[in-house]
Amino acid sequence: MAACVKTLALRTLCASTRNIQHVSRSRVKHSCCPAWVTVRRGYSDGTEGKKTHFGFETVPEEEKAERVYKVFESVAEKYDVMNDAMSLGIHRLWKDTLLHVMNPQPGLRLLDTAGGTGDISFRFLEYTRSMHERQQRQKTRSSQTPSWRDIADNYVSNQTDLPQSRAVVCDINKEMLKIGKQRAEKAGISTGLSWVVGDAEELPFDDDQFDIYTIAFGIRNVTHIEQALQEAVRVLKPGGRFLCLEFSKVSNPVLASLYDAYSFQMIPVLGEVIAGDWKSYQYLVESIRKFPDQETFKEMIEDAGFFCVQYFNLTGGVVSIHSGFKL
Repeated sequence: MAACVKTLALRTLCASTRNIQHVSRSRVKHSCCPAWVTVRRGYSDGTEGKKTHFGFETVPEEEKAERVYKVFESVAEKYDVMNDAMSLGIHRLWKDTLLHVMNPQPGLRLLDTAGGTGDISFRFLEYTRSMHERQQRQKTRSSQTPSWRDIADNYVSNQTDLPQSRAVVCDINKEMLKIGKQRAEKAGISTGLSWVVGDAEELPFDDDQFDIYTIAFGIRNVTHIEQALQEAVRVLKPGGRFLCLEFSKVSNPVLASLYDAYSFQMIPVLGEVIAGDWKSYQYLVESIRKFPDQETFKEMIEDAGFFCVQYFNLTGGVVSIHSGFKL
């Protein structure tokens, strides 16, 4: 009987993946590490002597995290400017598309892992605020000639029952978070937003805390991708959604050739001219080529325990959005 119920639930969820509404909105206490402190959850290390890739280099696993940290520490100040320069501004459209695929409702809690300077969290808070205002306008239009008492009651209700969306930007790099906090202050964004130093492989949060988990252009820099995916499963509430925006594999041979030429010949040059850092952007280009293709990454997400996993290619597969759900 239990198996039948689980199967029915899975089929229902898969059929409505694009339009799923997250209904788990209760406030649950979560453990959040103090600013600029990284919490370790005590995973066994066992990495001594093992090798992994750092771009096209082969390095010891314990060395990769430190080198990636130094890359983003070096580029943090010019990170957002370089994103515009490298992608000709298209990264903004990719991130907007991620929010439209997510379609978050007011009152949800987002974990923006490897959130860096806060782009996804800013968009999330703006999207849910606009969604709430749209819902209120629709509610007002549906009420024909309300009495003054109805108007007054509705005003009080709006003030007291406003669902509070919350976003937590979690990144291992303090410099990236520092730039993000400065951006938030300049934009006047403070309500519902917090900043936490944390490792995607050992998140400093209790189980079942978030409605949505995002990681945008960050998971390819993780040493153990499988462990980061397992952590995503752990911190999401049942019914929660995983979304990853990442560079991927271009299938069209002509576009792939042009993309490779631009990536290897132009992006490091832009990095040197704008950020004064050729090597960091050479690594970023190489790291894209070492990341699994869309189907392989989809299988990794499923192996971690997510259901209804699918992906959407953007700009011919230059980037893709992978989506999955925790049941």
